[in-house]
Amino acid sequence: MNPVAQVLAALEALTLIAVGVLESFFFRSPELYPIFLIEADEYDAVALWTRNVGVYNMLMGLAVVVALVLVHRSQEVAGRAIILTISAMHVVLGVSLVVTAPELWLSAVFEFGLALAVILAIVLGDRRGRRAVAPAAAA
Repeated sequence: MNPVAQVLAALEALTLIAVGVLESFFFRSPELYPIFLIEADEYDAVALWTRNVGVYNMLMGLAVVVALVLVHRSQEVAGRAIILTISAMHVVLGVSLVVTAPELWLSAVFEFGLALAVILAIVLGDRRGRRAVAPAAAA
């Protein structure tokens, strides 16, 4: 996996973990209203879901970290598969967010934008790598 894809995947992991912490522990903070659009009178009603989604995001971020460790421990195929799966999930989740809650379009763009960048960096990096190896193998 190329270095650009690895850096983007690490950024995706850190973002998922950070957002998960915000969702799980700080969703009641008025400063986060622009991100979550949760009104003070809704805090108790949404607590279960925000905490659950927060834990989900933290676990997805940790899975990307584990995948990056696999990539560096000669298990690149497994690590890349995990990263591609989680990134593809977040592309779909980002699109779903913008469709179901257009007012959260900026959050949706960050969610699917970073995930899409990871996927593209992996796929395009793999293609470039194969092109570089093919002429050398033919020689």
